[in-house]
Amino acid sequence: MIESLEWALLVVAGLVLLSVLLSPLAIRLGAPILLIFLGIGMLVGQDGPGGYAFDDFELAYHVGSIALAVILFAGGLGTRVHDIRVCWGPALMLATVGVVITAAVVGVSIWLLGVSLLVALLLGAVIGSTDAAATFLLLQGRGINLKGRVMETIVVESGLNDPMAIFLTIVLVSFVDAGSAELSWSLGGTFALQLGVGAVAGLLGGRILAWLINRLELASGLFAVLALSGAMALFGGTQLIGGSGYLAVYLCGVVLMDRVGGLRREELNITHGSLAWLSQILMFLMLGLLVTPHQFSGEIMHAAGVAFLLIFIARPLAVAVSLAPFRFSLEERLFISWVGLRGAVPIFLAIIPVMSPGPVDVNFFNVVFMVVIASLVLQGWTVPWLARRLDLEDKGEAPATDRIKHSQ
Repeated sequence: MIESLEWALLVVAGLVLLSVLLSPLAIRLGAPILLIFLGIGMLVGQDGPGGYAFDDFELAYHVGSIALAVILFAGGLGTRVHDIRVCWGPALMLATVGVVITAAVVGVSIWLLGVSLLVALLLGAVIGSTDAAATFLLLQGRGINLKGRVMETIVVESGLNDPMAIFLTIVLVSFVDAGSAELSWSLGGTFALQLGVGAVAGLLGGRILAWLINRLELASGLFAVLALSGAMALFGGTQLIGGSGYLAVYLCGVVLMDRVGGLRREELNITHGSLAWLSQILMFLMLGLLVTPHQFSGEIMHAAGVAFLLIFIARPLAVAVSLAPFRFSLEERLFISWVGLRGAVPIFLAIIPVMSPGPVDVNFFNVVFMVVIASLVLQGWTVPWLARRLDLEDKGEAPATDRIKHSQ
């Protein structure tokens, strides 16, 4: 027992250490750093030199849920209230209407090619949310600053769009398992309840945590522990009463950081930034372990088609419709369309239908995984070049790290 625990600790710690040591290589190559973590997981997995067979989707789902909550909380801590105020309208539209349009366009297009409508829509929902962390880290690594409110819109959108994608995925999984879809107004009410309860819980929880941190005299280091334990309790409690725990922890982080100052603020920022990195590394290593690349051969063309629909049709259309009421230049709209990178959340959501008793199998997960890889490679490698090409780089602004200290 002790020996196996020690070996497990050695392997996990070694993989995390290797991921950290290789991260500068990704920045130097201009590649999304998340690819490094996924690649290490795949090398250790069943088809890699490591040869470790890991197929526990249920464990991966539970670990991923906790990791995502930690990442979103840290993302909230790194998002300034000012950033939300200047872009809340477009970011909210992209996070709600944009996700629905993306899912619908991808789903209907795949359905027209002969796939079951419900399964096609489920695939669209799973890949509907963006991961701006990859984009931000690329721009940060290259020292690129963006004009206007483009960066704020991208980052805030990524913090707000996960609840919509999660809700659509869970609803469509239930439809697929039942074999039919019974649309009703109650679904809209359920979604409104999730968002409403999540928002209220997050705003209230952030105020309570800030009040405690500002008034309690604790040993150095315990303020971060208090914040994390409070945020995780908020996440679990909000989920239990039917709200969106992910939205709650994100908004909790935003409110908390806005109301805490001084050394306590610095402690929260540094500690939870590190925790977010650790959560991302562990999550991507685990998701890489889940993949069995030799199964990709039969799904490569399907994944390529889905990636093309997502990148060149669905995302640009979703951005065009969502940002129509707002004053963005054509260049800014094109850039926001192109930086809709997919990351950990779509791969995480793809676990849900595989776990369910319905007809969706592991090939669904493999397709989503390949779509994410295509997005990270094709879009991720070209983001800095496109920013310069569209003349969106502003060398006179403060560095991106000062404008948005944000790891998710």
